[in-house]
Amino acid sequence: MITREELIKKYIEFFKKKGHKEIPSASLVPANDPTVLFTTAGMHPLVPFLLGEKHPLGKRLVDVQKCIRTGDIDEVGDDFHLTFFEMLGNWSLGDYFKKETIEWSFEFLTKELGIKKEQLKVTCFAGDKDAFKDEESAEIWKSLGITKSNIKFLPKSDNWWGPAGITGPCGPDTEMFVNDCEIWNDVFMQYNKISEGKYEPLKQKNVDTGMGVERTITVFNNLKNVYETSLFKPIIKEIEKISNKKNLTNNKSARIIADHIKASVMIIGDGVVPSNVERGYVLRRLIRRAIRHAHLLGIKENFTAKLANIVIEMYENSYFELKKNRNIILTELDKEENKFRATLESGMREFERITKNKKEVFGKDAFLLYQSYGFPIEMTEELCKERKIKINLKEFEEENKKHQELSRTASAGQFKSGLADNSEQTIKFHTATHLLNEALKKVLHDENIKQKGSNITPERIRFDFNFGRKIENEELKQVENWINDKIKQKLKVVREEMPVKKALESGAHGEFGAKYPEIVSLYTIFDKDGKKYISKEICTGPHASNTSELGKFKIVKEESSAAGIRRIKATLE
Repeated sequence: MITREELIKKYIEFFKKKGHKEIPSASLVPANDPTVLFTTAGMHPLVPFLLGEKHPLGKRLVDVQKCIRTGDIDEVGDDFHLTFFEMLGNWSLGDYFKKETIEWSFEFLTKELGIKKEQLKVTCFAGDKDAFKDEESAEIWKSLGITKSNIKFLPKSDNWWGPAGITGPCGPDTEMFVNDCEIWNDVFMQYNKISEGKYEPLKQKNVDTGMGVERTITVFNNLKNVYETSLFKPIIKEIEKISNKKNLTNNKSARIIADHIKASVMIIGDGVVPSNVERGYVLRRLIRRAIRHAHLLGIKENFTAKLANIVIEMYENSYFELKKNRNIILTELDKEENKFRATLESGMREFERITKNKKEVFGKDAFLLYQSYGFPIEMTEELCKERKIKINLKEFEEENKKHQELSRTASAGQFKSGLADNSEQTIKFHTATHLLNEALKKVLHDENIKQKGSNITPERIRFDFNFGRKIENEELKQVENWINDKIKQKLKVVREEMPVKKALESGAHGEFGAKYPEIVSLYTIFDKDGKKYISKEICTGPHASNTSELGKFKIVKEESSAAGIRRIKATLE
C-alpha cells in the first residue's frame, strides 16, 4: 500500500535528485489571471515563467499543486472524476525537453513505483494542421522497451494540453496508462496560442508534467475507485454515520457529497465565500448540490461542518491555511447550509408542482426556483435531467437579464483575456496595481490595507482590498493624483532575486493567498532620487521597467465586493 504522503515524498525527492527545486502549492485563486476562476492545473501559477520570465529558483522545478476543476462536475460520482484534486508535476523552463522527461517518467514508474514495463501503455499526439505528429516521443518510448503495440497515436482532443485559459502556452503530450487507467501526462509546451485558431512556436520550449495524486494511489493500491482510498474513506464513513446507512462507498450521492465538501473546504480556505458571482457562485453551487444529495440520503440536520473538520484534519499539515482559517470555513459552511435548508424542502415541493405531468420546464419557473428558493440553475437542470424533462434555458436567461442577476456563464469562468497573454497592456496594468496598493495606504492613512485579489484584462484593472467603508470621491481623486504623479516622475521599476525571508525583512509586501519558494522575485519602484522605494512587492511579474510607460491612470468605479472588502475598477488612458 502507498499513501498520499509516501507518494508525494517519493516524487518530490526523485526530482530533487534530478536537479529540481521544490516550489509550494499556489492558492486556488489565481493571482493575476482572469481567464479562469480557479487554479485548474500546476501550470497556472507558472504562466509568466513559461512565457520567458526568469524563475528565482532556476529552470527545473517540482511541486504538488492543489487544483479545482468544475468542467466535469456532471461526471463527479463515477470512479475517478473529482472537483478538488492534487497534481504532482516536474517542470523544465527552457531546459531539458522530451528525451529526459520521458526517460525520468519511465524510471520513476518502473524503479520507484515498481511497475513492469509490460503493464505500461502510452499515447502520443497524432498531428494536425497546427502541429506535427509526435514521432519523437514514440521513438523514445520504444528505446525504453515499450512495444509498438502499446503505443497509440491520438488526435488533439486526447493528446494536447492547454492553454489553461483562452490564450497561452500549450503543446502535444504523451500520456501513460497502467491497467488502462491514465496516471501521468507529460506536456511539451512548444506553442503559444495567441487567438482562436492561431498558434505560434514558443521561443522557450517548456515541459509541464502532471500526475494525479488520488488517481495514482487508487491504481497502485489495486483499488476500484478513488472513494476506496484513505483520502475519502473517513469522509464516507462519517456520511454513513450521519445518514444511518451502511456501505455508501458506491453510492453516487455519498460520493458527490464527499467530493463537493472537500472542494468547498479548500476553496473557502483560500479566501472565497459563497455568493451569486464568479468563484462565490461556483462555491455556492457545490455546497447546495452536496446538501441536495444529503437530502436524498435522508440527512435532515446540518452536516457540512462535521465533514469539513475531517477534511481539515486530513490536509492541515500540507496546507496551513486550513488550520488558520478553520473557524471561517466551518462558519461559512454552516451559514450557507442554514440559508439553503430554509428553502430546500419548499423548493423541491415547488419543483414537483411545476413539473407534474410536464415534459418541459419554462424559463420563468426555473428563475422562480433560483430567485425564491436559491436553486442554482444547474441544480434545476440536473433535476430535470434525472426526470427526462426539458428546460428552456433561453427563457431563463431572458428572465435573469431582466432582473440583472447572475448569468450562469459565470460558473464557466471564462473571460476575454488575462495576464496569461503577456500583452504590453496587461503588463502595464500589473505595474499600476502596485502603485494603486501604495496610493490607497497613503491617501486613506491605513498601512494595514492589503490586496485581496486582482483581475486584469487588456481593458481594465479590478483590484480588491480590505477597507471598512465607502471611499469618498475626493479620496479617489487623491489616489488618482498620487499615482499619476508617480507616473510623471518616470520612476524605475527594478527586479531582484533574494531569499523570501530577506525580502520580507526588507519591507516587501506579498500577493494575497500566496505561498513562496525559498528564493523570490522582488519588484521595487524607487523614488526619483533612486535611494528610497515607494513600492516593494514579492511578485512573479512581468512589469514595466519605468512608470513613464503606463499612461494616465483613471478610476472608473469604486464599490463593495464583500463584507469589509472594497473593489476599484480602473484603466490607463
